[in-house]
Amino acid sequence: MIYSIDVRIEAPVNDTEVTDRVADAVRNVFPEADLEFRDRRLIAETHTLDPFSDVLHDQEILDTARRVFFETADEDGFEFAIKKQPAFEGVVTFAVGAPDELGDIAVSVTVREPDVESFIDHVAPRTEDGVPIDPDV
Repeated sequence: MIYSIDVRIEAPVNDTEVTDRVADAVRNVFPEADLEFRDRRLIAETHTLDPFSDVLHDQEILDTARRVFFETADEDGFEFAIKKQPAFEGVVTFAVGAPDELGDIAVSVTVREPDVESFIDHVAPRTEDGVPIDPDV
């Protein structure tokens, strides 16, 4: 699928945390992101969610991801947050409810091409009995 997106990733870096460990957490699930540290925050940008989608597939959490994405989706994109500690291990755990004591990794996705729903279908396709459904079949 050809798509055009901007992904902004932000994570607080607290005094009790090592900046490189927070950066590693982001890189482990968003390996193509360009990172910078500014004002006690790690800010990253990327233009792909393909590696992130691979993790969702590997962990078999596509239905959960779709639900989380569509909760905030509008015509411009969607947002979500994931936990830092699991991300450090390369695992996606969506943050729900109150933020973690040390803060979560916040992700904002702006979709220019195609429409938001089609892009979500690409990143986290519909499933049947936990198996992704090929929309072209």
